[in-house]
Amino acid sequence: MRKLESSSSSSNAFSCFRHSFLEILYLSICLVLNVTCGSGFQPLIQLPSSGLSTNTSSRSKTVLLNIDDFGAIGDGIADDTKILQDVWKVACSSLSPAKIIIPAGNSYLVKPIDFPGPCQSNVTLRVSGILVAPQDPEVWDGLNVHKWLYFHGVKQLTIEGGGLIDGGARNGGLDHARPMNQIPAHMLQRLVLSMSMQFAYICKSTLSVKKRKSSGVTVIAPADSPNTDGIHISSTTHVELKNVAVGTGDDCISIVGNSSQIRIKNIVCGPGHGISIGSLGKYNTSAAVQDVIVDGAVLFNTENGVRIKTWQGGSGFARKITFRNILMHNVSNPIIIDQYYCDSPLPCLNQTSAVHIDSISFRNIKGTSGTEGAVMFLCSDIYPCTRLYLENVVLVWLSGIAKSFCWEAYGTTSGLMSPPSCIPSDDNVISNDNNSNSSTSLQKDDHAFI
Repeated sequence: MRKLESSSSSSNAFSCFRHSFLEILYLSICLVLNVTCGSGFQPLIQLPSSGLSTNTSSRSKTVLLNIDDFGAIGDGIADDTKILQDVWKVACSSLSPAKIIIPAGNSYLVKPIDFPGPCQSNVTLRVSGILVAPQDPEVWDGLNVHKWLYFHGVKQLTIEGGGLIDGGARNGGLDHARPMNQIPAHMLQRLVLSMSMQFAYICKSTLSVKKRKSSGVTVIAPADSPNTDGIHISSTTHVELKNVAVGTGDDCISIVGNSSQIRIKNIVCGPGHGISIGSLGKYNTSAAVQDVIVDGAVLFNTENGVRIKTWQGGSGFARKITFRNILMHNVSNPIIIDQYYCDSPLPCLNQTSAVHIDSISFRNIKGTSGTEGAVMFLCSDIYPCTRLYLENVVLVWLSGIAKSFCWEAYGTTSGLMSPPSCIPSDDNVISNDNNSNSSTSLQKDDHAFI
């Protein structure tokens, strides 16, 4: 077996990084507050606050359904579940596009509720106020705790607004709060999601749903809340996430099996566990993730940076993945590929099969590491990581000299590298993967833009 290779570098100044980080962090704060920030996000256009009416300016009239006009109380105490369910039925049966309005200034207590489809036309849920989950654990007795607001069978759904969907994050306890979960929306725009456990937002495709886009979303959970992935993408193609801020107790964004053509841009992540591909291959399963681009991100105070994690014994592949233009501040394990991932209280058995990792790029990644190991490639003995590419990666450990660690990892580098690369050269490496001429790249006519 090959000895672990290592290399190190001295610290460097990052005044440019510091300025850029503060600028992007400022934009993320503006996103949370939903205010104008220079060239950042503009204020939302205000819709009528009440009344059942139609929008005559559009080609197809939109029916506006304000839940207050149907008898909702909106004091955060009275149960408004039945009202919201009735309004959904009206919206879903409308032959014209319908928009359900949760008005600003009110808080609506909603128990676990289904929003079934298919609907007759497009439906929009505009949350300007607050939808809050019940805090009494008895409410969830006999129910699926993974489903609070559950949309299913809906082909054209938009969830938007500057309000809050609150699944109980303020309590932050496992016994007294339940997650907002499984909102398979085509579009999720400028919304704050507050949750306490498990996934805040899940993209999971069905036979009729393959294209999804999310923009201007903020996901909030306590840093110590377990298993609270902010955005989870599973078995989905043609996904675009843009201008998203996530603070949580697990992965800010996770992408798992059978997902492809994923575009992620302008992300703020912290606290959390970073941006992850995986985990893949658990319980000897097969997984396939390919054609993923993460372009533009700020990570701060996270336990990992950009990561690929797979279990021993799995099969399949993770390939054609690019992480680029990323700033990091006090991030542990800023760049890591871990093919020995083991999230288990018991030691995991050594197994020979593995998910094959190939054609992975890390470009223009700078910042400060919270650990000595700034770049770590821990790959399989049987299926090494191949065609890795690093370009202009500069990471400094403020407590000493940053290092890189490699095991069965092959590829090439270019530009400034700190710490120096530890990967042996690979003559078969391609340095410009995920290019516009790739057969798997997205085209304007086959995916949704934000």
